[in-house]
Amino acid sequence: MTMANEFTFPDAAAKAATVPKEFEPERMSLSMGPSHPSTHGVLRIQFELEGEMVTKADPVVGYLHRGDEKIAENMTYNQFVPYTDRLDYLAPLANNMAYAIAVERLAKLELPPRGQAIRVLTAEMARLSSHLMGLGAYGIDVGAWTVFMYCFEEREKLYTLFEKLTGARFTTSYTRIGGVARDVPPGWLKEVGAFCDQFLPILDEIFSLLTRNKIFLDRTVGVGVISRADAIAYGLTGPNLRGSGVPLDLRKDRPYSGYEQYEFDVPVGATGDCYDRYLVRGEEMKQSVRIIRQVLAKFPEGDWFTRDARRIFAPPKDKILTSMEELINNFMLVTEGPQMPAGEVYFEAENPKGALGFYVVSTGGGVPWRLKIRSPSFCNLSILPKLCVGHLVSDVVSILGSLDFVMGECDR
Repeated sequence: MTMANEFTFPDAAAKAATVPKEFEPERMSLSMGPSHPSTHGVLRIQFELEGEMVTKADPVVGYLHRGDEKIAENMTYNQFVPYTDRLDYLAPLANNMAYAIAVERLAKLELPPRGQAIRVLTAEMARLSSHLMGLGAYGIDVGAWTVFMYCFEEREKLYTLFEKLTGARFTTSYTRIGGVARDVPPGWLKEVGAFCDQFLPILDEIFSLLTRNKIFLDRTVGVGVISRADAIAYGLTGPNLRGSGVPLDLRKDRPYSGYEQYEFDVPVGATGDCYDRYLVRGEEMKQSVRIIRQVLAKFPEGDWFTRDARRIFAPPKDKILTSMEELINNFMLVTEGPQMPAGEVYFEAENPKGALGFYVVSTGGGVPWRLKIRSPSFCNLSILPKLCVGHLVSDVVSILGSLDFVMGECDR
């Protein structure tokens, strides 16, 4: 809307012709990051500004590059599992699962139902933990401190459950090629169910703090709009893609680990702005609880690892100490690695941040010849040069928080 006493130019060219050269605004270069709380890690964005308006944005990545892919080519398949924890370090259980499935498909292994159920359960719990972290940090980005405290309290409850299952809270390294490290402890499933029962009312309370909050709406509605076409063209996946109205979810479209057994909805946005991406992640948490409850309701009996993976999966410790064959098997697995057939495979899983893919090339033996990681955070950040232009600097904070990326996964 234009005020009555304002003069509007018909187009930018007419304005440029009218304004004298000496009064043209100067453009300033501004570096945001890599040490900045709103960049959620060591991301740097080089801006060109006209006043407070962004006219150019160049993301600079690589500050957290560790050479994960080259490291993987110099160690055995089993040894690389802990490195996957350090990708999206907010959802290590989901990272482990994606990598393990890729190698299992190379080795043509199929997990028994109990092993698959444990993986689905832990992956959805990891999704809850990741989204809670993203939501809490987003609250701080736009000035809602209370949301951060609510989210982290629930996340601590999840970490307690992770610790009881895996022995670690953060970098769990729980998944193994051919199964998981150990079965669920007695009573743990009931604790997971109790967490879900108390979590949903608290989640609704968290949403009530933001969803109709005037300040939050002003900071997110109509800000950082990603069209459906742009989301597809830039390779966005996960909630950022679904927030733009594309109902792509690998758990539904290309099911793995038994996801086809569970009923859940794929939430999508309408306009593709920051507010839509917030709503999508919120609804995804409810759907994750829905999946977890279904897993608990029909949790299968049996092995949590495949018996066909004897030359891949490390034997139980009691067997190693009492059987010479198992001792030799364990020695060969540790020194030479699991012997894989020659071939190549690509698998991607629906991680909290989007599609996490592993491309593995084997020439035989215990070490991959080539391993490539398709990290969703890297692809999601690729749209920043287009997305930030035309927004205020303060809007960039909202945009970055809505993309919910992790630089450990981006830089690898």
